[in-house]
Amino acid sequence: MADETVVAGTFASRYEAEFARETLHAAGIDSILLADDAGGAYAGLSFTGQARLLVHSSDVMRAKALIGEAGDGSR
Repeated sequence: MADETVVAGTFASRYEAEFARETLHAAGIDSILLADDAGGAYAGLSFTGQARLLVHSSDVMRAKALIGEAGDGSR
């Protein structure tokens, strides 16, 4: 069965999500950043008001713990 992706955290801005993504990357966890800000061209203006980090479902518990330890804006 294929490992599906799930939301590990939502963030108020792309910058917060990128910080969390680098934290996960350093721990060996792959993630996908989804933000509706025209590919970063309008990083301060998110059309949906949030950025999300997706991870493999098998990594979600560890990812959420790491994001919390990093002290970022995850909601």
